[in-house]
Amino acid sequence: MISLELGKSLESYVENLVKTGRYNSKSEVLREGLRMLQEREQQFAALDAVIMRGVAASDAGQGKNADEVFDRLQKKYGSMQDH
Repeated sequence: MISLELGKSLESYVENLVKTGRYNSKSEVLREGLRMLQEREQQFAALDAVIMRGVAASDAGQGKNADEVFDRLQKKYGSMQDH
């Protein structure tokens, strides 16, 4: 069992979520919050991995010139805006 202090603002928010029927209990609210936090952390880890692959590719001479990439994207999305 975990006991924790949320502070008045968060405690009130959790109580309101239960009172309005959005969740059945305070524990359910906290579990959902932790699941969301876990998912976000997994997304950050995946993003870090993508960044590291990009850095490794750049270090190996496989990178692309940023100005060329930005010019291409600007043309692509600029033409979408004209429609």
